[in-house]
Amino acid sequence: MQRHIRTTGIALAIGLCTLAGSLQAQTPPATPPAAPPAAAPAGPPQFPNMTFFIPSAGGPAGANYGGLEGADRHCQAMAAKAGAGGKTWRAYLSTQAVGGATAVNAKDRIGKGPWVNARGVQIAANVADLHSANNKIAADTLVAETGRLIPSRLYTTNQHDILTGTQADGTAFPPDKDMTCGNWTKSGEGNAMVGHADRMGLRDDDASKSWNTSHPSRACDAASLVATGGGGLVYCFAAD
Repeated sequence: MQRHIRTTGIALAIGLCTLAGSLQAQTPPATPPAAPPAAAPAGPPQFPNMTFFIPSAGGPAGANYGGLEGADRHCQAMAAKAGAGGKTWRAYLSTQAVGGATAVNAKDRIGKGPWVNARGVQIAANVADLHSANNKIAADTLVAETGRLIPSRLYTTNQHDILTGTQADGTAFPPDKDMTCGNWTKSGEGNAMVGHADRMGLRDDDASKSWNTSHPSRACDAASLVATGGGGLVYCFAAD
């Protein structure tokens, strides 16, 4: 009798093990949890409403932008990175009547205003306001397309010299002396009028405080522009 019970128990155990193995083989493996979606790479800050800025970087060849068209393209490209590429951007630059060229006044190519920087601060209401003592171009409003301030005389690195080639009233210089680095085609010898964007200089006079006509550059190459407190930068305005 005991042998019969022992044999029956062993057979039952073998049967249970076989059944468990069969059930385990039929059960599909658990599906691992889905990985969380990868975060989209962060792009540059977007300021679609800005209508005025100073580029965070100058052109590749000092004051040689390839003429007004090249300078405008630079403004347009930098604005597009900040989500404001739907506007027509113009560089605040004049050209002189030399070599058969027609003089162009900076004030005539930037639209009617008003203009605000990336932080929403109004720089000027219109062209007349821009060329008056009322404009708000100053050390704390010099905002690049990135939303960051352009370094002024208050910083170790100073980039307050902004290329304009322009007289105080926004008009071009007469053709007797190069003040536009060959109408923005020279990156070596030559000169261009610059303004002090932070309205600061070595002296307490009107020229040092002028945003668009402070002094001629030392030369037109990038190194010379940097040496006197610049970076080959321009003012960019939305013309529409």
